[in-house]
Amino acid sequence: MARIFSLLLISCILVASCFAAIEAQKRPPIVNGLSWNFYKTSCPKVESIIKNELKKVFKKDIGQAAGVLRIQFHDCFVQTGGPDYDVPLGRRDGVVFAQVNQTFIDLVGPDANTTTILTKLARKNLDATDAVALSGAHTIGIGHCTSFTDRLYPTQDPTLDKTFANNLKRTCPKVDTTNTTFLDLRSPNKFDNKYFVDLMNRQGLFTSDQDLYEDRRTRGIVTSFAVNESLFFEKFVLSMIKMGQLNVLTGKQGEIRANCSARNSNKEYLASVAEEENMGSSAEMR
Repeated sequence: MARIFSLLLISCILVASCFAAIEAQKRPPIVNGLSWNFYKTSCPKVESIIKNELKKVFKKDIGQAAGVLRIQFHDCFVQTGGPDYDVPLGRRDGVVFAQVNQTFIDLVGPDANTTTILTKLARKNLDATDAVALSGAHTIGIGHCTSFTDRLYPTQDPTLDKTFANNLKRTCPKVDTTNTTFLDLRSPNKFDNKYFVDLMNRQGLFTSDQDLYEDRRTRGIVTSFAVNESLFFEKFVLSMIKMGQLNVLTGKQGEIRANCSARNSNKEYLASVAEEENMGSSAEMR
């Protein structure tokens, strides 16, 4: 029992994701298979453990914050900047890797236009507000030159602010430059709404960023987030929670990993301590 608890505790820390600073007022409904207090018994201090660990990590390298956001499909707890909110817990990891072709079908690339973004997210029942709010995660992190130099060479993208473009050319003097730059010009190390201010000033780094302001279907949403940070935080929370509830595995589907970076070698599913102690309903625990 102690061994399982230790493994689960380690797993709790490793799969932490998302961000925090102000508290969301309402909890949206969640799908069967997830719970707001999945680790209440098996790992009761998990939230404070993860918050403290993330503080240390981000203090050393704020760029890791963007990487943490990328594992948003895992169980989430948070602390560092942005909206503070509860996240449905209990997602299981899959036992097969995503197929490469399916990955290209589902994910949005930096060269995507708004039509592509809205189409792909609509397949997951996410709307235009979700698309813009989730794109706001680009308020932190970096972009590689190869992801946007097609906007600089051979012909400069007319939607780019000229001064911004000239500065990018200094960072990326050639198409195949391996340099990087911040995604958010104004406050690269802070989770806020300045990304949307960038877009209104035509200083979005990727085509997938700037086109959200150029397209009439999403321009109003971009503007509303640029002038109202609280509104952005509110919608970001809702969209993150919606995304985190896609394709939830239940019952014996998937597994709870001893090490979140690798599948369980013995193919056995690690049950939570709480489940073994028969605490909580099946719906709450899974």
